[in-house]
Amino acid sequence: MQLLPWGGKITSESLRFFSPIVIWTIFEPTERNHHVLYSALMDYYKVWLQLTDQATEENDTTKVVRNREAQHRYLTWRAEKDPGFPLLKKLIGESHAKDLVTEFLFEGVYSLGSKSFLDYFPEYARDDGTVNKKRSMIGKSFEARPWDATGEFIGGKDAG
Repeated sequence: MQLLPWGGKITSESLRFFSPIVIWTIFEPTERNHHVLYSALMDYYKVWLQLTDQATEENDTTKVVRNREAQHRYLTWRAEKDPGFPLLKKLIGESHAKDLVTEFLFEGVYSLGSKSFLDYFPEYARDDGTVNKKRSMIGKSFEARPWDATGEFIGGKDAG
């Protein structure tokens, strides 16, 4: 936390998809900071490799379905709420940007499930049935890391 300080405001809506060990930081682009970030990334990668080596195939159909739906829910959220979409739209046009987001960055939106964004997140429905495009609808934003050093959430009840 001292080497990679919290990177600023994040909504409780987005926070529900993050792990307590997320790297959410903004810092000056110095050689030292690049080294710190690279080292953290390599530590994450090594642990990920260890976990994949220990992984076993899940045969419980209920768990597989639950995990697939959770992944689809996340992909659906990200495809709709990706903060880079407006920039992509300006650079390559709306159609190509939408394809890039749904077919590459968050591939699986159309293949892992059939629920829509509003099925998962009905609080975003407008009276006309379209999606409210506001970045945040519920909860609050967190300016500081909302977990303690042990990973316990300390952000309060009104977090997503």
